[in-house]
Amino acid sequence: MNKVLSTLFLLVITTVSLAQEKAMSQTEIATFKKDVISKTKEITSLSTDFTQYKHMSFMSKDIESKGSMLLQVPNKLLWKYSNPFEYSIAFKDNKISINDQGKKNKIDIGNNKKFAKINTLIVGSISGNMFDDKEFKITYYKNNKRSIAKLVPTSKEITQYISQIELYFDEGQSTVSEVKLIEPSDDYTRIVFKNKKTNIKLNDSSFTN
Repeated sequence: MNKVLSTLFLLVITTVSLAQEKAMSQTEIATFKKDVISKTKEITSLSTDFTQYKHMSFMSKDIESKGSMLLQVPNKLLWKYSNPFEYSIAFKDNKISINDQGKKNKIDIGNNKKFAKINTLIVGSISGNMFDDKEFKITYYKNNKRSIAKLVPTSKEITQYISQIELYFDEGQSTVSEVKLIEPSDDYTRIVFKNKKTNIKLNDSSFTN
């Protein structure tokens, strides 16, 4: 179970903190939040390719993976890794479906608050709609043409896996362009999203893995 939880948290992630970050003013924060929230409310579905980088202190080179992601608001999500291995994980109908190179497993999250929270966390981090979550202390920064939201979890259920989440928004973009998940050990995973398309037609079969 802990292995599955760790895998799920590693799906939420991206970019190294940059030296030129500057804290946003209260006016800038209000404007940024209003803009992102208003735009994400218009999104019903999203597809994107991604590249994931896993950084571990004992390794000289980050582990790189590639794949695609599908999201349908409010609660359908599919992560599909294609390189260097085939692996997918889907959230649908209060269940998690895992396909590890043909080996399938399902977990019912209907009565599991931890998995329900993870699902909310993943969807929120992709859509950017996490700013009013009571379980995070959030600070806001800007760096050149990027806006950054740094979320420090307050829930013990999350802090055992995550010490900080960083969401990066490119100028003019309402959805997250990169996510970075920092673990208590200071190892981290980051995911860079590309080729995003919003409000595309999806159905239940799109989330079957």
